[in-house]
Amino acid sequence: MADSRSVFLTAEWRHLAMLNFEIDPAAVRALVPAGTELDDWRGRTFVSLVGFMFLNTRVLGVGIPRHRDFEEVNLRFYVRRRTSEGWRRAVVFVKELVPRAAIAMAARVFYGENYLAVPMSHRIAVTGEDAGAVRRVSYRWRYEGRENEIRVTVRGDASEIAAGSQEEFITEHYWGYTSQRRGGTLEYQVEHPRWRAWTAFEAHLEGDTAQLYGERFAQCLNGPPASAFLANGSAVSVFKGVRLP
Repeated sequence: MADSRSVFLTAEWRHLAMLNFEIDPAAVRALVPAGTELDDWRGRTFVSLVGFMFLNTRVLGVGIPRHRDFEEVNLRFYVRRRTSEGWRRAVVFVKELVPRAAIAMAARVFYGENYLAVPMSHRIAVTGEDAGAVRRVSYRWRYEGRENEIRVTVRGDASEIAAGSQEEFITEHYWGYTSQRRGGTLEYQVEHPRWRAWTAFEAHLEGDTAQLYGERFAQCLNGPPASAFLANGSAVSVFKGVRLP
């Protein structure tokens, strides 16, 4: 367990719309940070496009006005690193979108992450009640004059995420790794309780994926997702990064 004195950021991550696409491992292998290896689920390699709400955000315990509640959409893939304590299963972010330039700059400076500030919005709508309730969650952004959107629609109540499931593989990652511009890898820990999730019966991605993410990812992102779900989210703590030896 990381020392609580090393916490860099606390927040709530809520309404996580997750669209998951199978990809040829050769397409992402060159992006795997040094000291880690590509992870898979039952022999299948995935990238995920994830939209969610950052709420009640505090950096080093301080909430910054107009920068506490905002959207994020990120494209990520999955790696692992062997340690003396066992495997650390982790995410690597390809690109992260937020609506505030100061947020993007801070993430680039402190973690070396590929953040980009773009105009963003979201919509969360619930109709009906209890088991018949329908939730529609969407995240929109504009890039180079083009409108883009991800959205999911789910029904009923969220369920516990089953052990060994694809949902567990996608959500249960408590480490992040980032390749540094001057070489080497930064490792950081994320803490949160297990989430609950809904399986989406409708999921869509609209926009120019090649323009934003490059041809490396466009082929898989332009097809239907292999799976999609909505996670309820929770409070989270992100710890200060440590450069791997």
